[in-house]
Amino acid sequence: MDQDSTRRRYMDNAATSFPKPPQVADEMLRYAAEVGASAGRGAYREAIESGELIAECRRLLCRLFHGESPEHFIFALNCSDALNLAIRGMVDPRKMTHVISTEIDHNSVLRPLNALADEGWIEQTRVAVDPLTGFLEPADIARAIRPHTRLLVITHASNVTGTLQPLRQIGALARERGIPLLVDAAQSAGRVPIDVQLDGVDLLAAPGHKGLLGPLGTGFLYIRPGLENVLRPLRQGGTGSVSEQDRQPDFLPDKFEAGSHNAIGIAGWRAGLQWLQQQTVEKVAAHEQALSAAFLERIREIEGLTFYGPQETQGRVGVFSVAVEGMAPAELAARLEAEYGLLTRAGLHCAPAIHRKLGTMARGGTTRFSFGPFLTVEDVRYAAEALAVIARSARTPRKLDPCAVA
Repeated sequence: MDQDSTRRRYMDNAATSFPKPPQVADEMLRYAAEVGASAGRGAYREAIESGELIAECRRLLCRLFHGESPEHFIFALNCSDALNLAIRGMVDPRKMTHVISTEIDHNSVLRPLNALADEGWIEQTRVAVDPLTGFLEPADIARAIRPHTRLLVITHASNVTGTLQPLRQIGALARERGIPLLVDAAQSAGRVPIDVQLDGVDLLAAPGHKGLLGPLGTGFLYIRPGLENVLRPLRQGGTGSVSEQDRQPDFLPDKFEAGSHNAIGIAGWRAGLQWLQQQTVEKVAAHEQALSAAFLERIREIEGLTFYGPQETQGRVGVFSVAVEGMAPAELAARLEAEYGLLTRAGLHCAPAIHRKLGTMARGGTTRFSFGPFLTVEDVRYAAEALAVIARSARTPRKLDPCAVA
């Protein structure tokens, strides 16, 4: 390996993207130094500017995901927060509700659903996925539907296997059966094109800090027009609007947003979205496919290494879980960092159901590589070669020092 092993290469973009476009930090610094005001809390120039940058961020999201109106993009703390707003908001505790989810879902879906089931508010069905590829069959979703099914939740792209589900096909099924579809786009938003209208999405939850290249503490929930009359708000408080009323406003976005916004985070996020708009999601997706192809080409040949999920670039994003025979995931991650400067994530990745399905739970999960727009083909080839060297060393018996034998 002839590349500089002292250089640190970040390959944990499924947790949060890094680096960000430089203008993200620039805009956050500018906001802190020159704006600083809370939107809707004053008529002076800085408060107005804060409101304008928040409105522009909504417009960028609406354009990116082909929404009907910017006001239907509700700001959240992160994707988990947005998923909670959707899941809990769609459940009426006065009526028994049936919810469908899948084995490949993240704990941000599984835990809210299990909490509601523990409270006796819902019944749930978890649709199986293929243990080799992670794909689900839309026909299995259709079979799971009951007369009182009121919500279908799917993970668009897996944070473990990289599996990209057939969203448009699932959306058409949900729309035909009249069941609201909630999509967890934590690993797909900004990485692959999503069109909420053409894809039949009713609720779309995503973080701002992953593929959308904003800072931590940002996220959104898209609500299809009309569904805001069904979705229950979970928070009430100040909005800077209709302050003479002591009831939460019934118009968007204020119906679902309470308190001052994370304006400094949204300022940075807006810059990330502007960068993404200039590059286009299509170009970002093509670059990630090229990275995945280069990585796959090498790791397929490595003896003693297993990788999970789709075996081709089709139907996946650049998220790869790997295992080296005879080596714990944490040990592999530690060697990748110490010897090659590669930053990965070992463990169960907050998705226990899919690890049970893969048979990786008992060994502590997998070691995950996840790519981002600022990595190069040379970077991922370097990572693949590092895996080859480590896998080879794991197969080579260690020679004992005869002087050390008692």
